[in-house]
Amino acid sequence: QVQLAESGGGLVQAGGSLRLSCAASGRFDNLERMGWYRQAPGKERELVATITRDGSTNYADSVKGRFTISRDNAKLTVFLQMNSLTPEDTAIYYCNVAGLWFGTARVETNHWGQGTQVTVSS
Repeated sequence: QVQLAESGGGLVQAGGSLRLSCAASGRFDNLERMGWYRQAPGKERELVATITRDGSTNYADSVKGRFTISRDNAKLTVFLQMNSLTPEDTAIYYCNVAGLWFGTARVETNHWGQGTQVTVSS
């Protein structure tokens, strides 16, 4: 079982910054992929950014150059630094982890956090 503890959401003015954190815990040694998705009202959930165990990153075009994803493998925590926020970034942000490592074996399971609200005012 995987537990995900998200933090860092809130209300910010346009042009401001927020930093999201998601700490994973459970009976596993590491996580292959960690990332963030978001869902705005009336829209489908979409990818924001992901990062692999070796540090490879992937970003949605809409956040490139403004958001930075990073992770601390020792603490199994993923961060999302969000700068130059706009009202279009308003959404519930969900932490996602996938690919649990148990020693040298990897199990492909997918887990979601409960979400944290990010609201950007104009």
